[in-house]
Amino acid sequence: MDSQGKYLYCIIRCPHERTFDSVTPMGNMPVPVFTVPHDGLSLVVSDSPVQQYETTRAHMMAHERVLERVMKEHSLLPVRFGTVADPGVTIQGLQKLLQTRVQEFHQLLADIDGKAELGLKALWQDEKAIFSEVLAENPSIRRLRDSLAGRPAQAVRYEGIRLGQMVKDALERKRKGEAAHILAQVQPIAVRTRENVVVGDRMVLNAAFLVETTREGEFDQAVRRLEQGLGQRLAFKYVGPVPPYNFVNIVVNWERL
Repeated sequence: MDSQGKYLYCIIRCPHERTFDSVTPMGNMPVPVFTVPHDGLSLVVSDSPVQQYETTRAHMMAHERVLERVMKEHSLLPVRFGTVADPGVTIQGLQKLLQTRVQEFHQLLADIDGKAELGLKALWQDEKAIFSEVLAENPSIRRLRDSLAGRPAQAVRYEGIRLGQMVKDALERKRKGEAAHILAQVQPIAVRTRENVVVGDRMVLNAAFLVETTREGEFDQAVRRLEQGLGQRLAFKYVGPVPPYNFVNIVVNWERL
């Protein structure tokens, strides 16, 4: 049987010991999710085998479910996924983590108090239509494409590579332009914005926004206006509130405790 340690989920303001019910912890074990308090702060933890948790969907969802449960009552600082304290780290050792970084954690909690993370992705509905726009907007690409039509692939290899790069660059310019237009509608509402890597050829924007909870409705309306105005062209995926993963990610270095 694996050694038992403590899985760390997040840090909250909570001066006392308590448990969070109605949530299954990492490892799918019949154990509680509970706090380890010190100096007005608490680590939210559960007993766990000492193992490396792979970033599978099941593990990620289990981690997030606990954070969502805690979020119902507290602002929180997410701890990096997969952080496990081994059996040599006692409750006093966990409290020492809070003690040594108490000012940092209090400041980070103050920064996110009264705010929520909202996520927005935008994807082109029809890639072929976008490619047609690129051709219409770039005569040089159109001329080069036409000049290669019907010629043996081996004979136009380098020109084909150049054409592909020209198309790629034109699509990237178009993507950046559309992303900038979307951001202009929602970014002023947010306190902070983080643009993440876009994945695949269809994705135009992948961004997270830290928004004051009093302005969530305003942000929702801005997204609805985008959907109404650009829905034929872009598909939007809007999520939140979620734990502030994009703005806080607590990493624990056990050797420094």
